[in-house]
Amino acid sequence: MNRLYHVPLSPFCRKVRLVLAEKKIEVELVEERYWEQDPDFLRRNPAGKVPVLRMGGRTMAESQAICEYLEETVPEPPLLPRKPESRYEVRRLCAWFDDKFHQEVTTKLLYERVNKKITKEGYPESRNVKAGAKAIKYHLDYMHWLLEQRRWLAGDMMTLADFAAAAHISALDYISDVDWHRSANVKDWYAKIKSRPAFRNLLADQVPGFKPSVQYADLDF
Repeated sequence: MNRLYHVPLSPFCRKVRLVLAEKKIEVELVEERYWEQDPDFLRRNPAGKVPVLRMGGRTMAESQAICEYLEETVPEPPLLPRKPESRYEVRRLCAWFDDKFHQEVTTKLLYERVNKKITKEGYPESRNVKAGAKAIKYHLDYMHWLLEQRRWLAGDMMTLADFAAAAHISALDYISDVDWHRSANVKDWYAKIKSRPAFRNLLADQVPGFKPSVQYADLDF
């Protein structure tokens, strides 16, 4: 059985879960308390991070590397375009969300409000929360600009870029940190991707001590 060591609200784990589900690859989900630095887990990934995927006798880490491995070994349905310039745009946007968005928004909102409590690292820093709340507006506006020109974030087909973005957005939506009134384009995009069968398991997530937002699992939000 394939096995994914994950944390439910981790956007990097969610990106891998979406790709696995989209490609209809069955996997056992194992929640991993990576912050406890368990020796068994560190043997699976010395970096001490999730996600970690056990599949076909391999143990793989780093979400983007995992997703591209899955794309190359299970090419249908495709999540990367054929043309090199289009693939570049997908990879650029994956990096945008997994790096810039993550640092400016996810770490300031999700990590402050949820991760600190779970890992017992203290209370949210209000300055960081305010910075994240301000930064997400800029990122939503950028997504709106992209979607004015394209059907999906990176072009005319749904790609890894959409899953990378949706992974972060969905985790923030769980804690009501997305203003769905700011952009109709972004809301419509998220409604499309949220309605996919691959999203069902994510919408069923429940984190003890943190109740999901009212609209989190609502497909007609």
